[in-house]
Amino acid sequence: MKISEIAFSCYPVTDMARARSFYEGVLGLTVTMDHQAENLHWVEYDIGSGTLAIGVAPGMNPSMEGCSVSLEVDNFDEAIAELQAAKVEFNFGPIETPVCHMAFVRDPDGNSVGIHKRKPEHP
Repeated sequence: MKISEIAFSCYPVTDMARARSFYEGVLGLTVTMDHQAENLHWVEYDIGSGTLAIGVAPGMNPSMEGCSVSLEVDNFDEAIAELQAAKVEFNFGPIETPVCHMAFVRDPDGNSVGIHKRKPEHP
């Protein structure tokens, strides 16, 4: 088996309308696919060369301890200010490391979402 790329990352959510308010309203993402079937509701957001999905399906359960996706932003300070103004829960940070600035927030189901900005000298 040869893996060529990460196809997508997905967060399980319990309330699609509430989740979409966060991902589209607070984070400003644009829906690129919205699919509903009998026991499934799947929404995708293409970001650069990757895809972030949110989904409601049997067996998919949100977890505060699960993996997280970090979203690269153009202006870290502005992004943090917007999240604070929206009263989004911060899980960690904001902090500065030798290569970046980052913070982790929680979506309405408790999933951890990273906000990230690489320093110019670390493309």
